[in-house]
Amino acid sequence: MTTSPFGATAPSGAPFHVDTTEQQQLRHEIREFAAREIAPNSARWDEASEFPLDVVRQLGRMGLMGVLIPPEYGGAGLGYVEYMIAVEELSRVDGSIGIIVASHNSLCTNHIFMAGNEAQRQRYARKLASGEWLGAWALTEPGSGSDAGSARATAVRRGNTWVLNGNKTFITNGHYADAVLVIAVTDKTKGVHGMSAFVVEKGTPGFHPGKKENKLGLRASDTSELIFEDCEIPAENLLGKEGEGFVDAMKVLDGGRISIAAMSLGIAQAALEASVKYTKERKQFGKAICEFQGIQWKLADMTTQLDAARLLTLRAAQMKDAGMRTTRESSMAKLFASETAVKICDECVQLHGGYGFIKDYPAEKFYRDVKLCTIGEGTSEIQRMVIARELLK
Repeated sequence: MTTSPFGATAPSGAPFHVDTTEQQQLRHEIREFAAREIAPNSARWDEASEFPLDVVRQLGRMGLMGVLIPPEYGGAGLGYVEYMIAVEELSRVDGSIGIIVASHNSLCTNHIFMAGNEAQRQRYARKLASGEWLGAWALTEPGSGSDAGSARATAVRRGNTWVLNGNKTFITNGHYADAVLVIAVTDKTKGVHGMSAFVVEKGTPGFHPGKKENKLGLRASDTSELIFEDCEIPAENLLGKEGEGFVDAMKVLDGGRISIAAMSLGIAQAALEASVKYTKERKQFGKAICEFQGIQWKLADMTTQLDAARLLTLRAAQMKDAGMRTTRESSMAKLFASETAVKICDECVQLHGGYGFIKDYPAEKFYRDVKLCTIGEGTSEIQRMVIARELLK
């Protein structure tokens, strides 16, 4: 056994942050499920850009589509540390599954639970948390990526309805979502305080998914455009206070960035494990290449950087569970974990040499999948702006 710096024990070789028996069991169950249901299909899903809907439904039955939601609303009632474990373990086998779960949990479902009234929680959060429904979160537009406050999609009040018009882009789960959380402008004169959040159900007239993106990596996850053309929704589908949708969205991202950090950890962990395995097996000049000092230094740097990223992510998750504000800590975790993961996956390809460039080995998929972690839910540049703003307050 090895001792955790947080005062608990974990099996030798396990990540140090599994500091309770329940968390160890959660990791074990997810790892077994991923090995059995995800790993044998991952390459096929990636090649065909196939959405793994059956696996998503199974994750719902396991409680992983409502990790943070209380049991009385159909969720698992766990915390951010457990959520971090779940996303990391799923991403360790396939980053596509990790981002499907992350977007559904910490963006769509969590936003509805956080800002919604009791009727909205009962109508939407329950179905989403149980996995009966899949959720999507629509903030980004073709002309407003990092500058999310410049969104142009509009919602106009007409009697007992709101009428939505506009396009959203790069929306995870877009084609498969049963409910979409949409941020739209309701008062152009008030800037970010004139943007509101709405829930739009699949099949609503005037709403339909558009182009499905053909992506570099994370190809089994669905990323698509959403189109709203005179889409009428009931007035009660306004989520939270009118004009506060963008403000609430920024709060939601504090939790969402922890999940992207966890996703980064999972992909990087898999890349590190693949690197260790390959360097033990690959022989050159009469001995395994892991015996060369240059290779050992690479592996040492990779594992040290990964543990540092895990510590930052754990800190943010524990602060979230304690009810603390984590804007700076979430951005620091997301920034460091994502950029570290890119470096580790780059080294994984390098250590595999020519084999790192072909699909017979997993290194090239890690390399393709991990890059999104430095872009989604705020680019690395945006994270640096957030961190500096918090520092200079």
